[in-house]
Amino acid sequence: MKFISTEKAPPAIGPYSQAVVANGMIYTSGQIAMDEKGIIVADDIVNQTHQVMKNLFYVLEAADAHFNDVVKTTIFLADMDDFAKVNEVYSHHFALHKPARSTVAVKTLPKNVLIEIECIALANADYLG
Repeated sequence: MKFISTEKAPPAIGPYSQAVVANGMIYTSGQIAMDEKGIIVADDIVNQTHQVMKNLFYVLEAADAHFNDVVKTTIFLADMDDFAKVNEVYSHHFALHKPARSTVAVKTLPKNVLIEIECIALANADYLG
């Protein structure tokens, strides 16, 4: 098992890792709309979703992976009325490669953000050593 950490994405705000590589898979922690300094970047769903995808990109990059390696995502929304706007941003990052996905509405998210996304990806065999 390897623990993944990058300074390009926000630090964990609790006792967890940004991602863990185990058994050939990368499991990311949920990413919210914080920048690498831990500051919430926006108060609208479109810009928050862009930041979340950016954070996921950097966490995957730290594990020598990319969005094309993603097998499954889970999206947590504060308001299901934002579903279409999230899909628009999300589809920019997953244009041809379309991993399995679940989207659920939740009562509240950390730091009262509007969205959180986590993913599971295939680990690069070379990275596993």
